Amino acid sequence: MNPDTIALEQNEEMTEIKKINDELSETNAVLENAYLELVETLRLAVEAKDKYTRGHSDRVSAYSVLLGEKLGLSARRLKTLRIGGIFHDVGKIGVPDSILLKEKGLSDDEYAEIKKHTVVGVDILQPVSYFKNILPIIKYHHERYDGTGYPEGLKGEKIPYLARIVAVADSFDAMTSRRSYRNSLTRKKVIKQLEIGKGTQFDPLIADAMLDIINNEPDKIKEVQNKYE
Repeated sequence: MNPDTIALEQNEEMTEIKKINDELSETNAVLENAYLELVETLRLAVEAKDKYTRGHSDRVSAYSVLLGEKLGLSARRLKTLRIGGIFHDVGKIGVPDSILLKEKGLSDDEYAEIKKHTVVGVDILQPVSYFKNILPIIKYHHERYDGTGYPEGLKGEKIPYLARIVAVADSFDAMTSRRSYRNSLTRKKVIKQLEIGKGTQFDPLIADAMLDIINNEPDKIKEVQNKYE
């Protein structure tokens, strides 16, 4: 066969392959965006259930990024933190309102139901590869540094690093936000709780980073609170 003819056929074949790959990439992007929008809707549905938790996930995301910056994380890992913080509680869509909105103490069975949200969140997000990097955050942000957390009782550095960061950000927002059963804690009490939690509930270095932000960069915290109040 004429070399020019062979080259022409190869070029046509490569063009066709590129066209098919482009179409597949475009289709995947559309599906991924559609799923992302659906999960975002689920997240907002969770927060819409309870006015006291509205804005919680956005604040946790922002605090997680502040911590990540303080700890010197790369731009790639900061992005993972940002997205993981936004969706960390999406599994609560599977928790009955009667439990999620209960103002008094939970029974053992009710608390067990609440704890399932970490695994349910993974089940919701796992089908899309886009969320692969944030699944450890979703699943393990309620593990405790001393091994008494859930869902697997992981201890210390066995807990994924980014999950340890979100755990501190999550607890900080819980302490500084008003709840149906209490007002937000004072700055002094928040600092005390973080100090007490070092090495038990929290990774000590990450807790110290949060304390550093509280003491030396309070304007950054205020900016987050004003944006997502």
